[in-house]
Amino acid sequence: MKKFLTLMLVLALALPFGVFAADTYEIAMVTDIGTIDDKSFNQGTWEGIVEFAEKNGKTYNYYQPTAQSTEVYLDMIEQAVNAGAKVVVTPGFLFEQPIFQAQDMYPDVHFILLDGNPNDGDWGKATGPEFRTEKNAVGIVYAEEQAGFLAGYAAVKDGYTKLGFMGGMAVPAVIRFGYGFVQGAEYAAKEMGIKDLQMNYHYTGGFEATPEAQSLAAAWYADGIEVIFACGGAVGNSVMAAAEAADAKVIGVDVDQSAQSKTVITSATKGLAPSVIQTLTEYYDGNFPGGQALVMDAASDGVALPMATSQFKTFTQADYDAIFAKLVAHEITLLKDTDIASVTEIPVETMTVNEVK
Repeated sequence: MKKFLTLMLVLALALPFGVFAADTYEIAMVTDIGTIDDKSFNQGTWEGIVEFAEKNGKTYNYYQPTAQSTEVYLDMIEQAVNAGAKVVVTPGFLFEQPIFQAQDMYPDVHFILLDGNPNDGDWGKATGPEFRTEKNAVGIVYAEEQAGFLAGYAAVKDGYTKLGFMGGMAVPAVIRFGYGFVQGAEYAAKEMGIKDLQMNYHYTGGFEATPEAQSLAAAWYADGIEVIFACGGAVGNSVMAAAEAADAKVIGVDVDQSAQSKTVITSATKGLAPSVIQTLTEYYDGNFPGGQALVMDAASDGVALPMATSQFKTFTQADYDAIFAKLVAHEITLLKDTDIASVTEIPVETMTVNEVK
């Protein structure tokens, strides 16, 4: 018995702290700041992992950072790898630098980076940061400008002429959503002969629900804004609270947020879960798209409006199908973050864009 206990102690010490054979997980997710039930990016990613793993009998787990930094994210990735992760899924632009390092640190682990591509984070160089995606990593970004376009187009076609965009941190994905929203509203206004659109436009600087964001949204609604595109994770909670108090409307983001508040008329969604499922399937089939920078757009069902749950008054499924088909056929060219530096550079004829600092 003494020899048996000694052997068990040696085996326990050989394993990472708190990790035993029964506690190993093949598929891991490291969340961005936030939770797996944030009704946004983390949740959409996690739902894809759960669906794939449950269907295919794979073990899975998530790791939630307590702070926002490359070092903390790398610590979480290390925990996942020590717990047996073969594939690590990371949602969000802020994982670009951590994955740039992790792909070298763990060459036998595969990384799926959503919303970005691995780079060294050195934006101070004249040439910009070094982008590099190794064979054990893949970067997946979305055509957010198309999703934002659909939301702006549908809102105006449905009769809204006083619009607001409240983004979170001004990272490329959020910027693309906003630019697309403005261009979609403009496109619809021209089709309808509308000459007097109003657009309030603001980045909160973060992805948290704050009293300041709620107060600003409330002030917009009090000034006559009819619908706000809330594009910033939990920032949407603040906007929805203001909309409920004002009996106003909200457009959600990333995932279908209709169940979160009766004020949500539609959501500009990304195909987060389908992207995760597709890439995990490719990994287990031996076809992992390593080294690639993939763009999921309308043509690949990477963006959409959830028409089945949308609360439009006059905008129909036929209207949606027609404008979506134009995006698929690349008949509409949209400006995005790499084309212009500010929303005020978008050429508009039908609206006044008020960029709120």
